[in-house]
Amino acid sequence: MQKKISQQMMMVVVVLVAAAVVDVTSFITASLASQQAKKTATLLKTLTVNALIMGENGVGKRSLASFILPDAPIIDASNFDELLVTLESSDNIIITNIDNSPNIKRLIEKIHSKQIRVIATARESFSNEYIDEIFSVKFDIPSLSQRPEDVRLLIEKFVQEAATLFGGDQVFSYENFKPDLSNNANSLRRQVMINYLLQDIQDIELINIIENYLYDKLGSNSDYRNFLYLYEVPLIRSGLKKFKSQLQLADKLGLNRNTLRKKIAENKKYLQGE
Repeated sequence: MQKKISQQMMMVVVVLVAAAVVDVTSFITASLASQQAKKTATLLKTLTVNALIMGENGVGKRSLASFILPDAPIIDASNFDELLVTLESSDNIIITNIDNSPNIKRLIEKIHSKQIRVIATARESFSNEYIDEIFSVKFDIPSLSQRPEDVRLLIEKFVQEAATLFGGDQVFSYENFKPDLSNNANSLRRQVMINYLLQDIQDIELINIIENYLYDKLGSNSDYRNFLYLYEVPLIRSGLKKFKSQLQLADKLGLNRNTLRKKIAENKKYLQGE
């Protein structure tokens, strides 16, 4: 089934991806590290202690927190007034990004005084003089780059999600697919969604996307040269992957080898590792 691309569809992708980054992993447990984190979370479900889950964005901190306290309200620590109001009426609460709290001391005092069960999340290895007063259990979740066994399962999960969302099948091309783990599951999900849509793209659809991208960016006297990389970079990258050498690629493109080398040098920041 052909998956048609349009400006409106791409906007839908961006909105849906942005809306879903709060819980994109459902916490896959293929790696030993994620299995251990899930075991710790399972134990915490049976206890009444407060716990702090630390790690980079997109590693599954919020998923595990919700697993421990499935019915608890979830409040970001930066929304301090809302958080204080919620603490007045809750026995259990999940506080995300507690390291972003504008007043951790006051927050800890409120939790103590109300005797509230708290599961919180924070950046990797977060430390604060007041934190030890409230959290008897603290543990880190490693990044996805350290959990390669989880990555393939996450890709499969996001492909299934894309197929459901866009009404296609679950066929996905893994050839030359390099997972973007820069923001862990957040960046990986966005990458899979876009690649799923683009794998059957037609040339006219690609032209329309580039046209839309360039429309608001044109205006200087050297735009042709400034934006030529949008054509040259994907051509060179795909050619090097397919033909394996600059010599063969130059021949296929009908270029002098020195000309190709010059093009590669001009676009080196996009071609690193190729």
